[in-house]
Amino acid sequence: MSPRDEIITDTQAIVEEDISDDDYTSTQRKPWLGVLLAGLVLGAGVIGWRVLAPGKTSQPATAQAPQTLPPRPVETTTLTTGQGIRTYQLLGQVEATQQATIRAQTDGILKEIMVQPGDRVTPGMTIAVLDDADQRLALSQAEAQLAQQRSNMARLEVGTRPEIIAQRQAALRSTLAREQEARDNLQRNTNLVREGAISQRLLVEARAGVDDAHGARLAAEATLKEAKAGATREEMEAQRALVGAASAAVNQARLALQRTKITSNSTGIVQERKVSVGDLVQTGGEIASLVAGDRLDVFLELPEELTGKITPGTRVELTARALPNWKSNATITGVVPTADGASRRQRVRVQLNNLPRGLVSGMAVTGTLQSATNQPSFVVSRDVLTKRQDKWFVYTVAEGRAKQQEVQMVADMGEKVAIYHPQLRAGQEIVSRGGNMLNDGATIREVGN
Repeated sequence: MSPRDEIITDTQAIVEEDISDDDYTSTQRKPWLGVLLAGLVLGAGVIGWRVLAPGKTSQPATAQAPQTLPPRPVETTTLTTGQGIRTYQLLGQVEATQQATIRAQTDGILKEIMVQPGDRVTPGMTIAVLDDADQRLALSQAEAQLAQQRSNMARLEVGTRPEIIAQRQAALRSTLAREQEARDNLQRNTNLVREGAISQRLLVEARAGVDDAHGARLAAEATLKEAKAGATREEMEAQRALVGAASAAVNQARLALQRTKITSNSTGIVQERKVSVGDLVQTGGEIASLVAGDRLDVFLELPEELTGKITPGTRVELTARALPNWKSNATITGVVPTADGASRRQRVRVQLNNLPRGLVSGMAVTGTLQSATNQPSFVVSRDVLTKRQDKWFVYTVAEGRAKQQEVQMVADMGEKVAIYHPQLRAGQEIVSRGGNMLNDGATIREVGN
């Protein structure tokens, strides 16, 4: 007998016992009591069966169908072509528009220096003084040589003095007398040789004496003629040249003496002193360096991809870390056609017209430059892009499904970006919002944007 049958039998026995105790007649007068008892018996049976058989559960009549994900709501937009604008940060520094190095123009020992770094100088201001003893001595020698040449020139211009002419006339007469004496001696010796009184050798000597006397007479005549005629044109020109050379030597010596006082030929501020008192300074030696404090330029270095692509007139925004409140919108004034020797990058120059207070030569400056890209691109909102593992993706829309497409980031322009892929085309529909939750091939539902 099963537990369920035992519970029903026990319940029936209890009911029968209760009935036997009551009056049968009374039972007949209360028919609803039987119905209530029958319900209790049935309920107790069901409860007992569930308690005694807990492992038995009802099985579903039919198997449930697999669940399908609903389409994801997304917003879409259409691709439009545009030009990408790239932003570049250019590093550079401030440089003085004019820089000068004051150099010595003569040799000497530095006797005195009058400036210190930071001093402002003007044209003609004395910077340093050299010992000038050697230059003064050279000037005295040059002046003496000039005086000698001028005296020679004066003698040529005035001509020979009368006493000199008289002296040369007397010398001529003396040579004439010696020549006549030599001729008389030759005649006498010739006669004696014919007579055999003297030897032939003495006759030869007498002839030589005549020739010597004749030559001396000719020389005396030429000297006298020269004294009477004065200097020739060639001699005058040669002497004038000697006077000019002596005069130039004097001017050179005076200039060397003047250059012992080293002066500035421009306006500026002393940046650095190169020598000290007592140093031996050679011609061309550095004394001090000057910078123009009121005229400054900014030189910026271009990245290699911009080399040869920037032209004068390009806009650039300048900032300096040392001057946080300064910002200047300027234009590139010039492009240096060669690369810098240290950085190997091309440099551009920006002329500063309105100098801010505190901007000095050597200060670091940053320039922000925007340049249009030549590559074809589509300009979209940044929300369109999805980044996964350092790659950028967009989702195109076709037949209610999203298709993942990797794209190239051409330019990052802040809220807008320029992208490109050869399979994308203008007017193509792509997901603008909701792409972060999509997978390739996901079912989508377009909603209003």
